[in-house]
Amino acid sequence: QVQLVESGGGLVQAGGSLRLSCAASGRTFSSYAMGWFRQAPGKEREFVAAISWSGGRMYYADFVKGRFTISRDNAKNTVYLQMNSLKPEDTAVYYCAIGAGSKTAVVTTPSGYDYWGQGTQVTVSS
Repeated sequence: QVQLVESGGGLVQAGGSLRLSCAASGRTFSSYAMGWFRQAPGKEREFVAAISWSGGRMYYADFVKGRFTISRDNAKNTVYLQMNSLKPEDTAVYYCAIGAGSKTAVVTTPSGYDYWGQGTQVTVSS
């Protein structure tokens, strides 16, 4: 059974930083792309960042480019999202997800992922 467990969310002031972690189990982690999505109250879930199964390619939503960095440690079955220069509009529940196909191209839509974590709340105060 695939499980994804996020951690690292919290309350931070605007301009601050947080690092989210997502530990995966139940699948050969190093063979799957990983993604981060977020959902704010009253809004649809949106793509934030993704990383290829090898870690060689990263993709970002325009609104986080230059501020967020996705990375992975295949030895620890963990993907990270380093978030710097946080803004109040970054407030949301952040979810990690694992790609639906082994060693396939990264996709930036939720349909490309078949298992999701429970989410971690990130709140940025102004």
